[in-house]
Amino acid sequence: MAVSHPTSADYGKHWTGDEVADAFAPSAETVDKVLQWLTSSGIATERILHTSGSLTVGVTVDEAEHLLKTEYHGFQHASTGHKQAACDQYHIPGSLKDHIDFITPGVALLAPASAPKATRGLSRRAESQAWAKPNVKEMPSWFHHHANASDLSHCDQVITPACIKALYHVPPATKADPSNSMGIFENGDFYAQEDLNLFFANYTPYIPNGTHPTLDSIDGGSAPVTNLSEAGGESSLDLQLAYPLIYPQRITLFQTDDINYSTGNITISSSGGYNTWLDAIDGSYCSYTAYGETGDSPIDPTYPDPLPGGYNGQLQCGVYKPTNVMSVSYSRQEWDHPVNYQKRQCNEFMKLALQGHTIFFSSGDTGVAGRATDPSPNGCLGTNNTIFNPRWPDSCPYLTVVGGTKVYPGHTVFEPESVANDLAGDPYTSAYSSGGGFSNIYSIPDYQTNAVATYFAEHDPGYPYYSGNQSLGANGGLYNRSGRGYPDVSANGDNIAVYVGGEATLEGGTSASTPIFASIVNRINEERIAIGKGPVGFINPVLYSHPEVLNDIVNGSNPGCGTNGFTAVKGWDPSSGLGTPNYPKMLDLFLGLP
Repeated sequence: MAVSHPTSADYGKHWTGDEVADAFAPSAETVDKVLQWLTSSGIATERILHTSGSLTVGVTVDEAEHLLKTEYHGFQHASTGHKQAACDQYHIPGSLKDHIDFITPGVALLAPASAPKATRGLSRRAESQAWAKPNVKEMPSWFHHHANASDLSHCDQVITPACIKALYHVPPATKADPSNSMGIFENGDFYAQEDLNLFFANYTPYIPNGTHPTLDSIDGGSAPVTNLSEAGGESSLDLQLAYPLIYPQRITLFQTDDINYSTGNITISSSGGYNTWLDAIDGSYCSYTAYGETGDSPIDPTYPDPLPGGYNGQLQCGVYKPTNVMSVSYSRQEWDHPVNYQKRQCNEFMKLALQGHTIFFSSGDTGVAGRATDPSPNGCLGTNNTIFNPRWPDSCPYLTVVGGTKVYPGHTVFEPESVANDLAGDPYTSAYSSGGGFSNIYSIPDYQTNAVATYFAEHDPGYPYYSGNQSLGANGGLYNRSGRGYPDVSANGDNIAVYVGGEATLEGGTSASTPIFASIVNRINEERIAIGKGPVGFINPVLYSHPEVLNDIVNGSNPGCGTNGFTAVKGWDPSSGLGTPNYPKMLDLFLGLP
């Protein structure tokens, strides 16, 4: 909060990577005492590796049992077959109880989420759908895209770059500092240059054909595709929304994981997420210890990958620099992953925020529910499938989560938007409702306390609720009243004009909202850099302190789990957050901060 809150004397004084490592390192006293215990127990110093707050020791089972006064066993998960060594209890000297958080393998067992069936043999475009699938509509036959690049009269049916700029008062970009590339994460979805060229030619002729992102290939991630039939809707959407807003600024594409993991040829890829990306942009994360986990989990990809087409190198650690702004249009549910897995990852997002990085995630497209079959036919929790199902990693309080809005039929870009909610039955669309709700893992962060309290005091949704993740569904509750609320903000996410596979089409979802908001913040960073200031970093404390720089959304809701979900109201709400961007107001605010 010291480097992120607008009233702090330390605002904008972001930490270096070394400062972060030092702040979270154990004390010298702790390290010395634990090392002394190990060496006095017969463990030679050269067998002990000290990294990121943990001591790793290679020992035999006999040595471990002697050291910890215990007996180890092999445990096997009944449904997944996952095997793990563990013990029922272990012992350490009483003098070390304030110096050791946990020992692993120990008493904790990881229960991997069951993964979807492998999809080996499908095209890359088809395989990617399990991870991210924008809502797709047919382009109206009357819309002649080649002649309407600047037309604002049909933005209620087709959102072009001109519509977005009009909605949020975004002028053309003119600056391009080499240090300010915008980062976009992709996994299992791949862009085609021909699609970008078609989009530029028809909607943004000021962007030259051939313009493309800088590829940061992580653990074998590859893009673009040369076969148009393999072009993915997610990558096309992200890039074709960001470029018109930030060009001539650059884009860095974090294409993550090889073809086997990213497209589901190895089913474990449907369980983990983001850790290999975080490894690549912060080498210390590869061995970082928190909440009983050190390094990547068994549910994360493992490299080298021996399968055909797999990445044969070692796991990449710290090989790329994180960009000032990073946009991620992929997310799943809290329910899908072990809590400790999520908390360790959330710590990494906090450390990146401390260093001045702004990380955006989409709020999801299923309202207060999860995806169907995740973990129930309607995506909801509890024995009756009625409890709201919050998103991961959206609920991490160090991210900025973006919900979706739309220009409803008959309205213009000069009128207030509404929460995006497309009902099933429209011949041109699948059902889509902007995600939002309250975490079952994280409590309400300080920067959000007043906004959430005001929401409940003045606009109580009327649903029964519970408090704390240990009381899921208590008293018939549908959501956790004491949980971190999301989204934080929102942006347009419906009827977006894109090219995919050489064809003009419409896409939607909070996958669209996220790169829009991220691009606007990237533009603000550019202006700050031009006057000698640094990037804005973690923006939530500023925006919650100054909601007047956003366009409040007061219409619509995000239904799910047999309810109408949460309704958009004056002020913050768990369907539209604080509202959509107003670029001039946001720019003035952030330029005025140190």
